[in-house]
Amino acid sequence: MTLLDILPSLRSAMTPRLDPDLWPVTTHVDELGRITVGGVALCDVADQFGTPTYLLDERDVRYRCRVYRDTFPEAEIAYAGKALLTRAVAAWIADEGLSLDVCSAGELAIALSAGVDPRRIILHGNVKTSADLTAARSARVGRIVVDSPTEITMLSASSAPRQNVLVRVTPGVDAGTHRAVTTGIDDQKFGFPLAHDQAVDAIRRILGQPRLNLIGLHCHLGSQIVDTECYGVALDRLIATMAQVRLDHGTILTQLNLGGGHGVSYRAGDPALDPSALAETIEDVLDDACARHRFPRPRIVLEPGRAITARAGVTVYRVVSVKQVRGGRTFVCVDGGMSDNPRVALYGARYTVALANRHSTAPTTPVTVAGRYCESGDEIAVDTSLPGDVRPGDVLAVPVTGAYHHSLASTYNAVGRPPVVAAAAGAVRELVRRETIADLLGRDVGR
Repeated sequence: MTLLDILPSLRSAMTPRLDPDLWPVTTHVDELGRITVGGVALCDVADQFGTPTYLLDERDVRYRCRVYRDTFPEAEIAYAGKALLTRAVAAWIADEGLSLDVCSAGELAIALSAGVDPRRIILHGNVKTSADLTAARSARVGRIVVDSPTEITMLSASSAPRQNVLVRVTPGVDAGTHRAVTTGIDDQKFGFPLAHDQAVDAIRRILGQPRLNLIGLHCHLGSQIVDTECYGVALDRLIATMAQVRLDHGTILTQLNLGGGHGVSYRAGDPALDPSALAETIEDVLDDACARHRFPRPRIVLEPGRAITARAGVTVYRVVSVKQVRGGRTFVCVDGGMSDNPRVALYGARYTVALANRHSTAPTTPVTVAGRYCESGDEIAVDTSLPGDVRPGDVLAVPVTGAYHHSLASTYNAVGRPPVVAAAAGAVRELVRRETIADLLGRDVGR
């Protein structure tokens, strides 16, 4: 028996076990020391659905949607579906009054099957196939973001009704993020650079097409951005471009989509973008730029993805083995890894890990939480702290895994992708079932 067992009131006076900036809004530790989300113990989720499993806190997703709506009351908020898109998530987003941004015919199909109004759907992506564009035109989506000269030709040749479009512009702004997710600079695959008049040429071509209705500009600066000033620089340049379009062509563009990329914290102390600070930056720059160019204020559109769903997600794993290397590290090996979370290998992402099924009074020790896959780089967290008595059978939880985890998952080593479940008001329900060996064999049709 420990002192905490004798005097449980001491627990509330201790340093909080979980950082509220990282965990879903409904996260608690129950009287048994188990981590709960949405009123459901994570170890019970592991028992019911197996591990790994992605858990989403529905209340957290809806809360983030409302924060954005309240912080940007005059803007349109379009959730970036590439971060995480299931039918349930699409329905939650629509319920909360957000629009939806999709990047493929597949994402579009999920959104439509969830009942999202196609007029509130935006299609973009740097390579839209004819199938993607045909699906979008057939569904009568509200806007298509034009990303290449080929798309202008493909859209112009369609016999479908006139389509509202935006031009994706790269404004030459380096947001200072990881190279793999920097998209606002000139020399990369997205959009038309403002430099060398490439964006101006694309705008001129579109304005000459009777089946296309150019209503605005689009830009996206990258991912995990925490400094709002780069948005201000981009906004100033894009308002100047819109004013030049009016001067050259007599056309007033009415929408300006600033994309997303709003950074979140993955570990305690990590910086994150403050939506209120972004709102202040946008308002100040928009007022100044529109006044200087005598240009009417366009409707601002924002596309948060990670900022809506990342903190709503927790991935649960089960410890399979603990391996201590003499003179080296201690490896806590779990039954998932880079197949369900490739961000560590892709971007050098770093995570917090917590013991979820019990409260331990053992001193913490630095460990590497390693995955099951045949790569040395398959590590979920390096030099993270876990209790020294962590053992096989324990359930570990990794927060801030609601974005770019399910959507980036693979079947490496022929291991099926995890299920996605949602917790709310003490109940848990399956949103996406676990991928089975039968599923994998069902696609393997050759002999």
